[in-house]
Amino acid sequence: MSHTEESAAPRGWALVTGSTSGIGRETALLLARDGYSVIVSGRDEARAGEVVDRITTDGGTALALTADLSDTAAVRTLATDALEVAGGVIDVLVNNAGGGTFAATEDTTDDMFDVAFKVHVKGPFILTAALAPLMAQRGGGAIVNVGSISADLAASGVAIFQASKAALDMLTKSWTAEYGPRGVRVNTVNPGFVITPANEAFRDGYGPFVETVPARRGAEPEEVAEVIRFLISPAASYIQGAAIAVDGGRTAVLPM
Repeated sequence: MSHTEESAAPRGWALVTGSTSGIGRETALLLARDGYSVIVSGRDEARAGEVVDRITTDGGTALALTADLSDTAAVRTLATDALEVAGGVIDVLVNNAGGGTFAATEDTTDDMFDVAFKVHVKGPFILTAALAPLMAQRGGGAIVNVGSISADLAASGVAIFQASKAALDMLTKSWTAEYGPRGVRVNTVNPGFVITPANEAFRDGYGPFVETVPARRGAEPEEVAEVIRFLISPAASYIQGAAIAVDGGRTAVLPM
């Protein structure tokens, strides 16, 4: 049976954080097309509603739960509400919500530090703690953490962003050890430069960076979403604890 044919059957519930735009939005659309009922989550209620409308117009099932992952109480509420609307079962979790924190170390405020680690580390940790044990009880599930090649490549002025994404990558490995034997697959997707609405303003300034990428361009959000989709699919059933770079070859070569 082809992947397309497999995708026709209903598959359960998927929670995608940060799915009102960019990679998360494209992931939500693809998972809905694959038969998942999708919980669209983000800070912007109007944009979440637009994604839900797109999915339902195309014949899928979706609903919106707004949440700011820098608010710990809101993350716990998101986990509770997601389980409630899904009937106690979430089959897929995509920890995609994120944001850039760009400042020299000496200019990094306590708030900047806390927000980066709450959104990239604590939020995914709380959601996984709430949902993964239930996946394990049922004998299966998939979690994809959306990291960054910055977890492996250092640059000046982004220490907190890089450190938080590196921590998320280690959580993937820890959760693989913890939940993998019970049927829950956990993996990381590490994008390079992606042309998202958040990055669009910097497109022109990334020319020198793009010249270091063998593909000689940034990624479109759907290109990253397709890799997330694959890792969730049965075709990736033997992939666990992996960190897959979707970066046009940037981390594979030494810039010359």
